[in-house]
Amino acid sequence: MRTLLTVFFKEIIDNIRDRRTLASALIMGPIFGPVLFAFVINLSIDRALDDAESSMDLPVIGQEHAPNLIRFLQSRNIDIIDGPADVDGAAEAVRTGAHDVVLVIPENFGEQLADTIPARVELFSDEANSQGEKEARRARSALYAYNQQLAGMRLSARGVNPMLLRPINIDEIDVSTPSGRSAMLLGMMSYFFIFALLMGGMYLAIDTTAGERERGSLEPLLSLPITRGQLILGKIMATCVFMAASLMLSLLSFYVVLKFMPLEQLGMTPNFDPGVVAAAFLLLLPFVLLGAALMTLVASFTKSYKEAQTWLSVVLVAPTLPVLVVSILTLRPQLEFMFVPSLSQHLILVDMIKNEPLNGLFIAVSAGSTLAIAGALTWLCVRLYRREGLLG
Repeated sequence: MRTLLTVFFKEIIDNIRDRRTLASALIMGPIFGPVLFAFVINLSIDRALDDAESSMDLPVIGQEHAPNLIRFLQSRNIDIIDGPADVDGAAEAVRTGAHDVVLVIPENFGEQLADTIPARVELFSDEANSQGEKEARRARSALYAYNQQLAGMRLSARGVNPMLLRPINIDEIDVSTPSGRSAMLLGMMSYFFIFALLMGGMYLAIDTTAGERERGSLEPLLSLPITRGQLILGKIMATCVFMAASLMLSLLSFYVVLKFMPLEQLGMTPNFDPGVVAAAFLLLLPFVLLGAALMTLVASFTKSYKEAQTWLSVVLVAPTLPVLVVSILTLRPQLEFMFVPSLSQHLILVDMIKNEPLNGLFIAVSAGSTLAIAGALTWLCVRLYRREGLLG
């Protein structure tokens, strides 16, 4: 045990001395990721709230043909401005981006209304322009509302109850909680946690394997009175320490940045207090050993630092793919998912954020399967380091 700890502390001290690499591993992943995430979410929330509350300029051709419609649009916080000269100019203005949306009211609009036939208007927009499509949806919604208002007035004028057009009254009952709604935005946090965790130990895993082989320092290490199994286990343990430190920094970073995100304005309350932070750390701790063993194993097959970086960049992405797939498909936790590392931790963490009761069996299977795979990868690393061709 003493020789194992000697290797362990030796690798930790060597990694601490490389301050640039240490800063890259413990700052770029754990801290920069949460800050970028918070910035993007805050920007999206601010734009969504501004779009809902701010006025909108709507160019209209033929305003004089529908004064009542113009007044209705103005009552919906839509400012009417002069549009292009003709219909061709409207299409060109939207196509070039001069206007996001243009409304065209034909001359016979009033006559068609008087004859109780559907009056035609044209709304020019560009669906490929995301900002322009927002403006188009808002204008379209106002036109639909005016359409419904006119239909109700026509029925009332003829002594018909407008409610006859609505035979079913749908009451939508939302059973979600503020914490549950926050998971729609914060469910991707586990992606950042796993990514930061792997980033924290990647450089150490490379340096202790391919780096030592490239520098020629591996052969003197193997000549010391220590078994190769103890040597590789000490390296994996040191990698685990920095991965755990990177994970904790990422968790704490998210805990801080969430306090500056105005999620309450969207009816969301994230359940990410210090207790959840500690629980998330323990939940992801088995994945630390798996990540360290996996990266050490892959780096051991390479012969240079650059080659190891290339292969581990792929390894860095692979464990996060299940999280991305499940986030898109919005799958709920099931027992068979708990046998998949990273995926099981993600699903359980989402339930934590939702403040839902946790299934003890799911947690046990997730930890057990992750540790079993980590143990198998560690055993492969030990077997690999016992080969005589390790230095070749």
